[in-house]
Amino acid sequence: MNRDSIIHHVSIINHDAEQSFNFYRNILGLNLLMKTVNQENYEMYHIFFADKYGRPGTEVTLFEMKEGKDNQFGANAFDRLLFKVPSVESLKYWEQRFDQFDVCHYGIESYTDRSLIRFEGPDATPLGLIVMTEQEDIGHFNRDENSIVPFEHQILALDSVHARVRYPEASKQHFQSMYNWEDYGQTTFFDTDLTVNILHNNNRHMYHEIHFIYDTFNPIEDQGFGGIHHVAISTETGDTLQDIETSLDKLNMIHSPIKNRGFFKSIYYQDPNQLLFEVATLTLNMKAIAFEEKAFQDIPLYLPEHLEEKRSFIEKQLKKGNTYL
Repeated sequence: MNRDSIIHHVSIINHDAEQSFNFYRNILGLNLLMKTVNQENYEMYHIFFADKYGRPGTEVTLFEMKEGKDNQFGANAFDRLLFKVPSVESLKYWEQRFDQFDVCHYGIESYTDRSLIRFEGPDATPLGLIVMTEQEDIGHFNRDENSIVPFEHQILALDSVHARVRYPEASKQHFQSMYNWEDYGQTTFFDTDLTVNILHNNNRHMYHEIHFIYDTFNPIEDQGFGGIHHVAISTETGDTLQDIETSLDKLNMIHSPIKNRGFFKSIYYQDPNQLLFEVATLTLNMKAIAFEEKAFQDIPLYLPEHLEEKRSFIEKQLKKGNTYL
């Protein structure tokens, strides 16, 4: 059992890396951790945003796919990623900022007794900002005094992920057995009759939730631009990652081999509702990062050590679909 786990990162599909960089970096004010390459496809950028120390639990990553289709909303899919902010006053700031930058949003709402704003990112990616819980200590989060967003309103970390599923009890039981997250209870999904089962990790340093929305009405999602590709859950070390692999084998669940990404190791699998999860080690072999105002094309390509010898080839592959390079 994988105790004390957090949401390590969430990965999203976008069709234009530069456009997405400008949104997450220059509107949301997130720190760029690295501009690297998708290690499965050298023609695709993979962009990481995080806090200034690159801590798991604060990371969102973007895959660039130049060819494809828009995401077709549906079930058995991740429905929305929510980021954590300090206060209701912060939501008021973001509401004005979204209006300033013409970002589609739905105003300040209440859900599970917490205030939030749902909004859309590039390619209509469903995102949100939600006020941190009363039990959390803002001193556990790393804010950046050099950010373009005021210190008191900055995004602090990931908060929660919503998923629409046909069989919520199956996903819930699997998640509890694998990661020991606690049952938070049930609610209804905003102004609908859809039942939501909520789990939380009860981690006082990096509190996270996952919401399983019972949806038998909508068709199965057809994933594309703007879709949430996968959610990564943390595990402590390479040894505990091997324990996860053993657990998946005992459950006869298909999974990838353990992959060495250079900055962490991970494994991928699909849960009973075909949600794609990654389990990734907590160690992220990166240096502290600083908020810098640079254009996307001026940021050097970061490659882990095992890919460095392929740099020339990888840079040529990336240029195929990116005329601004």
